[in-house]
Amino acid sequence: MARGEHHRIHASDRQQRNRRRVAQEAARLMSEHGIRDFHRAKLKAAERLGILDTQALPRNHEIEQALREHQRIFLADSQPQLLRARREAAVEAMRFLEPFEPRLVGAVLDGTADAHSSICLHVFSDDPEAVHRYLHERGVPFETQTRRLRVSRDGQAEFPVLLFAADALPFDLTVLPRDALRQAPLDRIDEKPMRRATLSAVEILLAEDDGADELERMLAGVRR
Repeated sequence: MARGEHHRIHASDRQQRNRRRVAQEAARLMSEHGIRDFHRAKLKAAERLGILDTQALPRNHEIEQALREHQRIFLADSQPQLLRARREAAVEAMRFLEPFEPRLVGAVLDGTADAHSSICLHVFSDDPEAVHRYLHERGVPFETQTRRLRVSRDGQAEFPVLLFAADALPFDLTVLPRDALRQAPLDRIDEKPMRRATLSAVEILLAEDDGADELERMLAGVRR
């Protein structure tokens, strides 16, 4: 093998190792410190590891995979319960917000939710103030923010966000126009339309969780 080719392969291997190290550290930071922004997490991870090569920065989907692995290894006893509690709370909130056709999004839907995770919902109204009034009339105190989402490959827009807590769990509602029911904003991980779930779909998820728990109990009984 030519010396130059050997050097190129060695450099590529080192870059791949660094990508994995940054992804794993970013996952740890997200899990332990509640960082929810992938870009911020990987920059902070690279800084902590002293890795300056921008080619060694992992893609968002690599960090998500590392986060799932981190939870599987280190949080197997607690993360599933935290996720289930948030999915159950999502069902109650979606029933409550039924006039606005809510959709569950984010970590509670994709299964990576932990103790730091808000229950994120998209609600739909051509009059954002209608959601404000709905919560106010029902005695739900909330804070307001705005959020910028990618609505196409080349376009972004800002949308109102309402934040509140119920039963000590944080909720995050993004208010979108009703025509956004037809086309979801783009996901920050893969830039494809964001995955969203209706109330009935979340109820199916919970039923599947129940089935998995029952199977695990049966298997545990066989192993004893």
